[in-house]
Amino acid sequence: MNEVQPTDLPLLRNLEDAGCDTETVEKYFQLRQAGKIRDQQRLLSKQRRLLLEALHANQRKIDNLDYLLYTLKTTPRSS
Repeated sequence: MNEVQPTDLPLLRNLEDAGCDTETVEKYFQLRQAGKIRDQQRLLSKQRRLLLEALHANQRKIDNLDYLLYTLKTTPRSS
């Protein structure tokens, strides 16, 4: 990526904090430099979709663990 300007540091940090990889960050800055706002929106929407899919996958895993914990708590124990 080209050298980041000091004024771009908050934006860079925000993109990284949002889970964007180096390739996505570079693409975002290229689109920004070219003034392609619509494409920037698409790129950010794609990142959001990826994060949401990961969130749902993890929620399913948590649900499965909760079910297992519930069955352990409600299963009669033999002494």
